[in-house]
Amino acid sequence: MIAAGSTLPFYNESALAQLSQVRGAPPDAVMINANENPLGPCAEAAEAMRNFIAKGGRYNYGETDTFKQTLAEQEGLKENYVQPFAGSSAPLHQAVLAFTSPSKPYVMADPGYESGGSAARFIGAKVIKAPLTKDYKHDVKAMAAADSNAGLIYLCNPNNPTGTLTPKEDIEWLVANKPKGCIVMVDEAYTHISGAPFNTDLVAMDKDVIVLRTFSKIYGMAGLRAGAAMARPDILQKMTQFSAGAMPVTGMVGASTSLKVKNLVPERRKLIKDIREDVFTFLDKHNFSYVPSVSNKFMVDTKRPANDVITALRTEKVYVGRPWPIWPTHVRVSVGTQEEMNKFKAAYLKVMA
Repeated sequence: MIAAGSTLPFYNESALAQLSQVRGAPPDAVMINANENPLGPCAEAAEAMRNFIAKGGRYNYGETDTFKQTLAEQEGLKENYVQPFAGSSAPLHQAVLAFTSPSKPYVMADPGYESGGSAARFIGAKVIKAPLTKDYKHDVKAMAAADSNAGLIYLCNPNNPTGTLTPKEDIEWLVANKPKGCIVMVDEAYTHISGAPFNTDLVAMDKDVIVLRTFSKIYGMAGLRAGAAMARPDILQKMTQFSAGAMPVTGMVGASTSLKVKNLVPERRKLIKDIREDVFTFLDKHNFSYVPSVSNKFMVDTKRPANDVITALRTEKVYVGRPWPIWPTHVRVSVGTQEEMNKFKAAYLKVMA
């Protein structure tokens, strides 16, 4: 058993962020490397958090309860099916601790979000990577057949880093055909941005499913930390034994307020889409290859070692994401503001000339 409050090498958010962390970037650099939302929290959430800071000397557990109640109501779930967290990385890693082991592998996509795999390797669990299909979806049949003893199958949908969507019917097929006793985790960090259907209905049906949500992306609260895991109470109980302590009250207040702001999600979804499609029009015009995305990031094919292009872009004060070993000539680019993406376009044209 790992002591409550322990900080594991893979567990804390700052350790995870090192994958996209940049040191020494100039103050006027374009930072489109970490799938952040440059808009930040909405005005209503920002005001609510500012007003609550003076009360920060107390734990204010009631604010976490309010967030839990609000999210449960919107998702059509009983309250005990929702567990608040400071972001969604903690429940991802706690699920790895709870459901994988040296005899129960962790299954993920390739390319896919790596941090769960890092957690699995740390505790000696085998990590099985299933390449995406030719049209960039999770290969759910390969994932289901990966290992009859699999403990946890992880899907980020839309996928990180590709920003591509796996249809809900494929996810439902996986839940119905996974190995017995295995848990399917659906990370919905970017689902709001795509407009795709959520999977909390599977949770309500008491399936072996965990759904993750974060307020880091469309809600613009990456540094403020708010999120949740949604699952059957017995599943949540196995996860929560690996953590203890109160939630950051600013994050809880900001999340609760954000959920109640009408039109926030569709307005931001449209803004991100318009900027993303503008970049794709530019890439098409200059015959640059990329993976069509429905998220706030995309993979562009540099046709040469991606790290060379990443380095060259930094000389232009444009900081993009990283490559994945399975795709060494692709680099992930986050969707920033229109001004930021205009600077990216100019820099990319220069670097690729």
